[in-house]
Amino acid sequence: MHINDIFASDQTTVSFEFFPPKTAVDAEALYENIAHLETLQPSFVSVTYGAGGSTRQLTHDLVLRLKQTTTLDPIPHLTCVSHTEREIEEILTKYAQAGVGNILALGGDPPRDIQNYDRNADAFQHAADLVAFIRGFNERGIHPDPRGFGIGVAGFPEGHPTTPNRLDELDHLKAKVDAGADYICTQLFFDNHDFYDFRERCDLAGIRVPIVAGIMPVTSLGGMKRMAQLALGARYPAKLLRALGRAANDPEAVKRVGVHWATEQCRDLLDNQVRGIHFYTLNKSDATRQIYQSLGLRDSNTLRRAVPQI
Repeated sequence: MHINDIFASDQTTVSFEFFPPKTAVDAEALYENIAHLETLQPSFVSVTYGAGGSTRQLTHDLVLRLKQTTTLDPIPHLTCVSHTEREIEEILTKYAQAGVGNILALGGDPPRDIQNYDRNADAFQHAADLVAFIRGFNERGIHPDPRGFGIGVAGFPEGHPTTPNRLDELDHLKAKVDAGADYICTQLFFDNHDFYDFRERCDLAGIRVPIVAGIMPVTSLGGMKRMAQLALGARYPAKLLRALGRAANDPEAVKRVGVHWATEQCRDLLDNQVRGIHFYTLNKSDATRQIYQSLGLRDSNTLRRAVPQI
């Protein structure tokens, strides 16, 4: 389903993110968790794309499996790094032929195994360039939907790690939207004030597309430290750190604190008419299901009635 149709039917979307498994054991665990989350009837799910396209085939395989064997609507990530125009064209053509309705277009991280990677060799220097290319692909009528792919892009409530000038950052985001993006999905954050300020600044900049809030519950102290490194800028509020510190010697207590914090974030976001909530699941289902059920949401229709349309 095209993302604009999803937003038209869901007053507030709920979605989940997965990453492609690399081993048979990981794959078995992931598909078991997907089966649990499928019962929640998410608006869509997304599938990540490794640094430098390192999980290109794995991403494609997972997207097709979700498309063919579940009721889920998968949105594959696609990045600029290490790709030529021809390669991107081939990827888009395969997804179009499979009936995949949407793409999340990202700048992407350079390959981890190549130091001082030269981005000048990439066909697309910025996510806005990739968005424009996908829009051009759409206009050629290759996709079975006359509108072509719906296109999502990333937003950064706490600021993009490589763009310290916050005015330039909003200009870059506006360029992605002007190039043809249909919605924005944000990086994870732990203080809703950062999201509300970001949403207001987007409005002042003339950005009118739906903005989906990215949420990731802390489930372990080790995981929190790894995510702080990967997110390159995620800010952990002192109140959250204090609560996690009290629970530090009890892994289950740490998880309860993280789930409670994320639940309160989601409750507040729903009360403030968020257009969508996107859970970074880390390929697990327990924390996400606990949060979902704590919000009193039994299925997607309940959520659609719970929040007035903006």
